[in-house]
Amino acid sequence: MDVMGDKATLLETGRFVQPADREDPGAAAEEMRHRLAAEAGDVDAMSVLGSLLLRRGDLDGAESLLRAATAEGDRAAANNLGVLLHQRGYADEAAGWWRVAAVAGSAAAAHALGRHHRERGDEPAAEYWLRQSAEQGHTLGAYALADLLEHRGDVGAERWLRAAAERGHREAAYRLARALDRRATAERPERAERSTAAPRRRTDRSDRTDRTDDAARTPADEAEQWYRQAAARGHRRAALHLGAILERRGELKEAGRWYLNSAKDGESRAACALGFLLRDAGDEESAAVWWLKAAQDGDGNAANALGALHAERGETQTAERWYRAAMDAGDVNGAYNLGLLCAEQGRTAHADQWYRRAAYAGHREAANALAVLLLQGGDAAGAEPWFSKAAEAGSVDAAFNLGILYASRDDEAAALRWYERAAADGHTDAALQVGTARLREGDEQEAERHLRCAAGGGSAEAAYRLGTLLDARRPPAEAPVLGEPAAEKTECEEWYERAAEMGHRRAQVRVGMLASARGDVVEAARWYRKAAEAGSRNGAFNLGLLLAREGSEPEAALWWTRAADAGHGRAALRLALLYARRGQLAQGQRWASRAVDLGPAEVAERAGRLREALRQELTA
Repeated sequence: MDVMGDKATLLETGRFVQPADREDPGAAAEEMRHRLAAEAGDVDAMSVLGSLLLRRGDLDGAESLLRAATAEGDRAAANNLGVLLHQRGYADEAAGWWRVAAVAGSAAAAHALGRHHRERGDEPAAEYWLRQSAEQGHTLGAYALADLLEHRGDVGAERWLRAAAERGHREAAYRLARALDRRATAERPERAERSTAAPRRRTDRSDRTDRTDDAARTPADEAEQWYRQAAARGHRRAALHLGAILERRGELKEAGRWYLNSAKDGESRAACALGFLLRDAGDEESAAVWWLKAAQDGDGNAANALGALHAERGETQTAERWYRAAMDAGDVNGAYNLGLLCAEQGRTAHADQWYRRAAYAGHREAANALAVLLLQGGDAAGAEPWFSKAAEAGSVDAAFNLGILYASRDDEAAALRWYERAAADGHTDAALQVGTARLREGDEQEAERHLRCAAGGGSAEAAYRLGTLLDARRPPAEAPVLGEPAAEKTECEEWYERAAEMGHRRAQVRVGMLASARGDVVEAARWYRKAAEAGSRNGAFNLGLLLAREGSEPEAALWWTRAADAGHGRAALRLALLYARRGQLAQGQRWASRAVDLGPAEVAERAGRLREALRQELTA
């Protein structure tokens, strides 16, 4: 129990604080003056000297002075006598003196008495005395009352937390911030439902400080304010939360400063977060230092980060050691990461073991990874329940994988249901599958919506399909009029180009065709060549056509040969005609036969006539 009193009070730091109207009795001369006055019967001096001796640990010397002052009606002495007796182990007698002081109006004694009753489980009495203390403006009394009310779930707790926080109590400021933070989190979905307008994005600190209307401040704004006040007073967890708020907002420099303050005070989570900030800034060595500090303090997330760092460097044994440390710290990600490490090394049995351990502990991605492992081993029946478990727990990848599993069984309806679920959570490939399915069904509106989602997520195939869908809707392009400026690119062309830039071969061919139609031979050749070099037979064929028209027939023949070797019938027919014109009849006949075999029907028919003509020419 802290020593508390009206004239000499121990605050959270455990130090006495003398009121401003009293001189500091720390010096020997001042202490002697109080002693002389006490010996002369000065009650006030007895009380002050008793509190000084109590602080020094001289309980015997303090007790006589405090009892004497208490007998003369000094309420501060009664309070401090209660503190002394509590330290000696006489809790009931201490409570008696606190009651005397509290009845006489001592807020500190009422606080001590309230705590005494709470420790004994008498909450009504505790609340009565703590409320007496709080209503007299006692900071610790307000905080203790808030703690009691919060424990009971009473909404009045926030009022007293706020009162204590406003008087400088840093733990109250932190707990008030936490309460406001929870309220902001609870209100966030509700606000999203009420309003479709995007919230105003904060770009600098002036957005926060310019507000003068307190009613306009959100719980999140106020939570940040109290985190900041508690952190400024040295509260390490408040500094951690403030750092997290600033990091989410992109104010990384200030976030790092608060993380650093918190980490230096021993907060392992702040050390871990600081490590991630440094890693993202490219300073892996400093990041590793803070992760090591946090991991040694038992932070599983930091141990996992160290494991990943060593795994990237190829130091698998050290990585495994840190993953095990994370697991020992209670972080289930350690087991999952061990599974990933073993899978990369081909240690399938060990990977299975670690995935299972993490999956049984509720790690959804471990359940998905285990299902993939089982599926790769041919155990589809064993994989399905793990996919389902992971998907039901919210794994988007597992939902998509379930769609693939059902599609492999030709259960298109079930596959589509899982694809839709994954797509709703932002899975790009799932959105592509749903868009493709809706196209097959003829629902172009839904198809376009999903293809746009997938294309926006970076799917080249979706961008190409979206371009094809939009291309089919646009009216036929009119021939350009000489002297008129070139028309702007349509949206479908922009999607084709996006897909082409991502390496989609059919999109590259399509972009080349559009460029050729505009008369841009150089651009067309560039895209045809990209597609051809990536293995597109259509790209190689079209590049050959372009080169032949430009007079580069030998190079055209090379690309047609590549296309024909890849199974392009028209390219084989072009080669047959080319060799026939050159008089190389045997070569021409060979390529004509190849074109007959490759088709399509109209090509096969023309190639057949050419082959017969060449045969007759050769046998004439």
